[in-house]
Order: sequence, then C-alpha cells, then structure tokens
Amino acid sequence: MNEQVARRVVLVRAIESADTGHQVLSEDDRKYASRSARELAAWQAADSKAAATQEHFLEQRSEQIIKRLAERTPAFASFQRRRLGLPGFWAALPVLSLFAGALLDRIADPHRVDLLSAPLLFIIGWNVLVYLFLLIRAVIPGQRKTGLAGQGLLRRLSVGKAALPRKLPGALSTGMTDFMTEWAVLSEPLTRARLSRTVHLSAAAFALGAVLSLYARGLLTQYVAGWESTFLDATQVHTLLSWLFAPVLLLFPFLQGFTLADIESLRFGAGAGTSSAGGERWVHLYGATILLLVVLPRLILATLAGWRARRLARRFPLELEHPYFRRLADSIGAGTAAVLRVLPYSFTLDEARDRGLWTVAAMALGAQARVLLRPSVPYGEEPKEALGDTPFDEAGVTVTAALFSLAATPEKENHGAFLDVLVKNSKRGVAVLLDESSMTERGAGQAGLDARVLERIALWRQFCSFHGTAATVVNLVDPDKHPIELGAGLALPELR
Repeated sequence: MNEQVARRVVLVRAIESADTGHQVLSEDDRKYASRSARELAAWQAADSKAAATQEHFLEQRSEQIIKRLAERTPAFASFQRRRLGLPGFWAALPVLSLFAGALLDRIADPHRVDLLSAPLLFIIGWNVLVYLFLLIRAVIPGQRKTGLAGQGLLRRLSVGKAALPRKLPGALSTGMTDFMTEWAVLSEPLTRARLSRTVHLSAAAFALGAVLSLYARGLLTQYVAGWESTFLDATQVHTLLSWLFAPVLLLFPFLQGFTLADIESLRFGAGAGTSSAGGERWVHLYGATILLLVVLPRLILATLAGWRARRLARRFPLELEHPYFRRLADSIGAGTAAVLRVLPYSFTLDEARDRGLWTVAAMALGAQARVLLRPSVPYGEEPKEALGDTPFDEAGVTVTAALFSLAATPEKENHGAFLDVLVKNSKRGVAVLLDESSMTERGAGQAGLDARVLERIALWRQFCSFHGTAATVVNLVDPDKHPIELGAGLALPELR
C-alpha cells in the first residue's frame, strides 16, 4: 500500500486499539465497516482481475471508519484532512539556499575576483568533506545508517504539530495521540529519504546561487583579479590552484589555464595584480569547478534520495504481521495462519492451561492462530545455555512471547536475564504473558486478594518495561476473564 493508505490504516488501528470500551466505535460500527470493506475489496479486485488482498480490505475498511468518525466528530474531520508534517519545508529550504548562496560572495570585495576566495573555497572544501563522510559511512560494515537528524526534527517533519483539536472524546484523543507517535516511528525511513533529498538539493542550490551571483555581477562590474596571503608564496598558491582546477581543465580544454608567472603577476601589491585584465578567466574556472564538484554530485545524490523516497511512498513498509492486522485478515480468509511462539520460564502448563493458551492466541492473532510451545526454562538456569538451541528467527513465527506466572516475584538475575536474552536476539521484539490463574487459585477466598493481584501486576509491568518489553495479563484457566480484542490487549513492540 502507498503512504496515504498506510497513514489511514495506522490511524484507524490506533483509534480502535485505544477505544477498548467502544465509546467511539461500537461493535456494530466495526462489523459494518468490515462487511462493507469485504464487498468493496472484492469489487476492486474484480475490476483489476485479481484476487482480493489484505491490503485492499484494510484500505476500504479504514476509509469506512474514518468517514463515519468524520461525520460524527467535526474536529476529527478537520484533523484527518490536514496535511501532516511541514509540507512547505521541502520546497522552501532549496529556494532559501539559492538566495543565501547568491549573497555569500558579498562578504568579499564585490569588485574583484580573489584567487583565494574564502567563500568559494569553503563551498568546495565543505562538500568534498561531505562526500568523504558519506563514503566512509557507506563502506563501514555493520554501521547503522541513521543519519544526523534528531528525533525531534524527524517527528516534526513526519507529523507536524503535536496539538490536537479540542472537544474530542477521550478514547479518540488518545488514539490520535498514539497515531502520531506510531506514525513518526513508522515513517522515519521515508522522512529521512526526503530530508536527504532536500538537503542535497539545498546544497546544490546554495553553490549554484554563488556561481550565478558571480556571473550576474560580472555583467555590470569589471572584476579585478588577484590574490594576497600572509603565509603563502606564489609557488604554493600555484600548486594549490593547479590541484583545485585540474578536473575542469582536464574535462574542458577550452578553459584558459595559468602559469606560475601568471600567479606571481596577480599578487595584490605587486603592481600588475591591480590590473582588471584576466578576471573572466578566473570566474569561468571557479564557476566550472563548483558546477563539477558541488552542483552535479549533489544533484545525483538528491536524485538517488528522491528515488528512494518515491519507492517508500509507493510501497510503504507497514508490517502486516501485527496481531491487529492478523485478526482482520482472518475475517476475509487472507494470509496464512499466525504462529504464537511461547517460551515459559519456570512454568509447566497442564492440559487446561494449554487449551487456554490456544484461546489467547486465537484472541490475539485470529481464529486460525497456532501455538508453538517451547520447553520451560528451569528457574535459576543460565538463559543462554537453556535457550542455546532455540532459533530466534524461526521462519513462520509471528510473535514470540515469554510466559511467566504472576505468582512469582520478578528477579533481575533470573527473570530479567531471561528477558534480556530474548529481547536482544528477537528482531521483532518480545511480548510478555503473565498468567494470574495460579495466584488467584491459591488465594481464593482470602481477604485482600484483588489488591495483592493488582500490586503484583504493577510490579511486573514496571519490571518488564525496565527490560524493554511490555506485559499482558492473561488467565489461562479462564481466558475470557481478560479478553484480547483485535490485538489491542496484547502488548507488543511496533512491528516494522
């Protein structure tokens, strides 16, 4: 799906996940949207003479729900119509850079061409350093290509202002806030590609502005060519300029070269250096060098970044293995059965709890979901040794979940070490299932049981958060006690 469709799908997912009490979207609203989407997706597929896909279904369903929410809540309608991010930024920065480059050489004497022009040498030198930096980043293996932009800037470019319209229902407001957070993360590769394209275009525009200004003022002003330096003599300046202008003199033989005698004669204060002759030669040399070493490479880099951005915008990398999408895919019979891989820690499941685990998987991942139950890791055993033969990137696994008993008190050196190994080796992250059935059975009829259960849940959730995961409370003996709807109740890292 493309960027616009993915944005609507993520928005609907965030709203439905936040609206667990059906305050904004009733069960009938969701069922109607799914039924309508199935029919529309089938018609859409028939028009293209192809089978209905999960993407078609999600696109139509998100449109149906957004339309209904917009009819009921005018503030939401205005929000979903606005363009996210800073749309004017992408065009404004290159334009401003062009004008800034045109003003740059005003720093120097506007009536002379300095052979050692600091602004022009800075433009060339800075861009050469940038190319060197990009080359080093490209060839260093294993380096994470994240760029230099901060998360705050990327978020602003992705979603724009964080403020929401007033007078929104609580669940809707929460869902929209969650959407902006999720979209900033999901669209980060696309935003980085667009930012890279804009930065390269701006650099090219800045250099081009300096060249155009140099030629424009040369039409109305007689340049005086020369140079001066406290530390460099004519031989050193000749060597420096020979290296600097070598590429353009090689590629463009019609450009006029220079000799050491020419350099010596152009030194300011040496008499001949005050002559107005020869200014045109140095304007052409600097202009051609900047076009060759700055403008052309930057335009090539901008083209590559733009191609990457267009590719990401056409095929937005939205992971459809998320439980929410899995559950919806089941409703149209799309996709394959999801697999919940469970790794218990000091927890042996009896027959009743095994059945309950399958029910939890069906609630979280759809009716076709299967459970892949691994042997329990004994308490106190070294996790790396106990999990040594476990293929963490096992093909076909949708979600990996660690299973703990709520009756146990979390311990950093045992439960924490187990979670750390899982989180480190599982690319898609790890869910945590906390089974309360043993604790509630043992304390049945005791005073204050509910308070102790809530206290233990809070302790485990804080513990899991510290170890980079999130906990979901389940009751494997009575799974319906903690229903998991559309994946909203199963705390998972964002799948990308």
